[in-house]
Amino acid sequence: MLNAKDEVLRERLAALKIVPVIRTPSADLAIRACEWLLEAGLQALELTFTTPDAHRVIETFARTAPDALIGAGTVRTPEQAKAAIDAGASFLVSPGAAPGVGEAAAKAGIPYLPGAATPSEVEARWAAGAAVVKIFPARECGGPGFLKAIRSVYPDIPLMPTGGVSPDTAKAYLDAGALCLGMGGELVPVDALKANDPNPVRDAAARALAAAYG
Repeated sequence: MLNAKDEVLRERLAALKIVPVIRTPSADLAIRACEWLLEAGLQALELTFTTPDAHRVIETFARTAPDALIGAGTVRTPEQAKAAIDAGASFLVSPGAAPGVGEAAAKAGIPYLPGAATPSEVEARWAAGAAVVKIFPARECGGPGFLKAIRSVYPDIPLMPTGGVSPDTAKAYLDAGALCLGMGGELVPVDALKANDPNPVRDAAARALAAAYG
């Protein structure tokens, strides 16, 4: 059963639809990506802990973009969970069921989105108190067809496919029943970030939003 914060997060994610997954080789590039994505109209961000000083980036945008939904991704340890929560993250995401992370999130009252790749894992994550279950890696699991099959037997469980999701496949995932989509790749092109060229980010964001709302 979802608690109040889980319900609020679910409603916001359902409305925003696209959650850019930001994974860059430096915090400065992550900050640049966040700025461009927010300017492009994407108001939910997932800062992964594979990015150096991810907690610093989370803290920056939790403070400067209070109306946006700022979350932490690839959270794999209780220490990372605490750093994300202290920085102001609104939600935590893991690639699987990271030991101790769900407990840290629950203690802090922060929604947790653990990953799953099989029906049994989806059911187990939901039973353990997930706010939303992340389907990862979505493309390799079977894409929109797999998601549709999961939704057919678990219609009450909100799902966020992530991994290989692109502007070109966004509509298919949403039509298959996704609550929202985690999307990296084209939305966060590292070469464009290094070149200080916002156009590829803007173009991909526009395509993603058109697919989600068109």
